[in-house]
Amino acid sequence: MYAIEVNNVTKIFKIHRGKPTTLKDRLILRNRNLVDEFIPLNNVSLKVKKGESIGIIGENGSGKSTLLKLISKIIYPDKGEIITRGKVSSLIELGAGFHPDFTGRENIYVNASIFGFKKREIDKKIDDIISFSELEEFIDVPVRTYSSGMYMRLAFSVAINIDPDILLIDEILAVGDEHFQKKCFNKMSEFKKRDITIVIVSHDLGSIERLCDKAVWIDKGIVKEVGTPRDVIRSYLDFLAERDNKKALNDKEKSIKADIIEEHTIGTGEIRITDVKLLDATGEEKNTFVTGDEASIKILYKRNAEVGNDVVFGMAIYNNNGLNCYGTNTHLDNINIKALKDKGEVIFRMRNLNLLDGEYFLDVSCHRVSGELYDYKKSVLTFNMYSLIKEVGIFRLDHEWQIL
Repeated sequence: MYAIEVNNVTKIFKIHRGKPTTLKDRLILRNRNLVDEFIPLNNVSLKVKKGESIGIIGENGSGKSTLLKLISKIIYPDKGEIITRGKVSSLIELGAGFHPDFTGRENIYVNASIFGFKKREIDKKIDDIISFSELEEFIDVPVRTYSSGMYMRLAFSVAINIDPDILLIDEILAVGDEHFQKKCFNKMSEFKKRDITIVIVSHDLGSIERLCDKAVWIDKGIVKEVGTPRDVIRSYLDFLAERDNKKALNDKEKSIKADIIEEHTIGTGEIRITDVKLLDATGEEKNTFVTGDEASIKILYKRNAEVGNDVVFGMAIYNNNGLNCYGTNTHLDNINIKALKDKGEVIFRMRNLNLLDGEYFLDVSCHRVSGELYDYKKSVLTFNMYSLIKEVGIFRLDHEWQIL
């Protein structure tokens, strides 16, 4: 049995570009169309089984929140239909319906009544709501005195303690401090065990993978993919990486082309680095990767004079704060370059590029073992990392936990 059915739904918003305010404006603009249409959802269909947890992902403006508002009946579709079976509780705009001059306790009654609860029903739940929010000390003071975190905790507590059949959540999983967030995640796990249907919209892909049975990727109002969270999230991250890669490669201001390669050089010049490329596992040039991808750095060189047999090629990766994340060279890795061609290339392969989210810069160099520079290119490439992993730091260590 399906708890939610979204059948061929289209939503159209009309955007007014300005109305005539004078007779002159009316005469001049009378035959002009002053209304544009924005279609955040276009012929979307989706079915959610009772007790299923699904995560909706996509870029800002893709239609995710619009879909949640349609399911919750805050707004209605222009085409198609949405069927929900059971009591719906939505965490779409936390605190909607709160009055700043009412106390926390009074606002619990106001907010719960929006979800269709009568006073006697709220009376039975109010102690649990206050306890979960951990705001006992402040529950009888006006909410205008609350911090934003306290305000959100109270609204969250109301929404999840009214025993819904369907819970809709929009970008509010990170409520309060770490302790309170853990309580929220535990509550979500409890809901799953109780066969409560959960629909989550979030940019926190790690939470989607952890909490959801299925993921839906929406792009520009169209469902692009439905499947297991890991598969759908990987497709989404690959899409973002490919899009950003194309943009970076076409952006002349960020490109590493001839001006940088030829003019900004340091060293004696017996060997010159003529080009540097970042490649993916297929050998295609890229400037955006996902944590764990295979990647290679290709350094093209030209030998302008005779050199000894102590040539060293090196690389270093820095983050946007200037911190050296990693660096090595052929000498440190015991690669002995005895004879160098007039022209050639050096390839540094990384089986797992385990950098976390962020922007990074690549330095490359060619020098003697003694350190005398032939050529050095600083920040010759800029590249970006996407990551499903929400660990802290710069790079990810291969690891495992053991509890004895």
